[in-house]
Amino acid sequence: MMVPAPTQSPAPQDDATPVPLPRQVVNRQSPAARPSQWWQTLRRLRYVPIIMGLVMLGGIIGLYFQPPGLRAVFALLQLQPGGGTSTPIAVPVAASGSAASKPAPLRQIVGLGKLIPLGDVTTVSPPFGANDARIATIMVAEGDTVEMGAILATLDNELPMRAALEASRSLVASREASLAQTRDAIRASREETRAALDRAAATLANAEREFERTDGLFKRGISTAVAADQKRTARDEAAREVERLTATHSRYSNFKPEDQPEIVVALRNLDAAKADLRRAEQDMEKAFIRAPMSGTVLTIHVRSGEKPGAKGVLNMGDIAHMTAEIEIYQTHIGRVSLGDRVDVTADALGVPLRGAVSRIGLEVSRQTVIDASPAANTDARVVKVEVRLDPAASALAKRFTNLQVTGRITPREQP
Repeated sequence: MMVPAPTQSPAPQDDATPVPLPRQVVNRQSPAARPSQWWQTLRRLRYVPIIMGLVMLGGIIGLYFQPPGLRAVFALLQLQPGGGTSTPIAVPVAASGSAASKPAPLRQIVGLGKLIPLGDVTTVSPPFGANDARIATIMVAEGDTVEMGAILATLDNELPMRAALEASRSLVASREASLAQTRDAIRASREETRAALDRAAATLANAEREFERTDGLFKRGISTAVAADQKRTARDEAAREVERLTATHSRYSNFKPEDQPEIVVALRNLDAAKADLRRAEQDMEKAFIRAPMSGTVLTIHVRSGEKPGAKGVLNMGDIAHMTAEIEIYQTHIGRVSLGDRVDVTADALGVPLRGAVSRIGLEVSRQTVIDASPAANTDARVVKVEVRLDPAASALAKRFTNLQVTGRITPREQP
């Protein structure tokens, strides 16, 4: 360091002479001897990892152990650990087979579905073989209750079908008359043959007596040989006639009347005519559309003069006994049992409908009833569950076939 020189007393000056200021001593060091800027910054940040570690340690302690202070803060602020759950966000993994690994039982199993009549909605179509026939007359209206086999509509092929039916009936009547005629002819022929046989037998007896008398006279020389030969010839011809008529009569006496060839042919002709009649009657049914079941007409798809399309002629169902078809997600179907109580709700119903599970499907399929929410899962795998509604609930639901509903199944306690 530089040592300042000894001060000397200034010489007396007048007021105009300036007084010199003291000089500042500067400690000039080289730039390499001073600490760098980045090193000073690192020294300032050396406590940041320690602070972050302490914060993480406090969070872990709070999540796992929830000390009394943290619980007091939660109680003061009315907060729940885990964002609304009954357990902390981070919990230790339970050991395999422990009670903590079992899922909590579901109070209700919820699924979307629809209201349908018992046995579902039936689409009535034209009978097989109607081809290009069109609707002639609609015999029912929507809302009508019909019995099984009732005529719902007629087709425009009724007239030609009816004409063919009448022709078949006439042919059957003709063949029946021909059979009766053949039977009468066989009976008459048998009686005539019997009478002819009796007559031929009598003739043979007379011829034999004439021959014996003439032969006796010829032997005594009273009659000629020519006369004896004539009587012998007459006797032989009468005997052959008896043989012929006996063979003819045996045809009628040795067989039953129904086994006679003429009657057998007539019977076969009658059977063929009756077969044609049955076919004509079946063809006649192609002109009518009948109810396949007892129920109520729900929707009519065609009008008179139109040809039924893919939708058929009309829809009908047994709305006196309504059911609900609920689609349950595949992971929850194991908790559903027959007889479980079900609450069915929809905005259009006003009140919940009560029922019980009557059938559980055996096939996992894609979901068909989808919620209106844009976030709804449209490719879920579900099992269809049929719910038989109570009588009072069925009476309320009969006006809402195919209404989308929400089913809440209350499963029974399972072991």
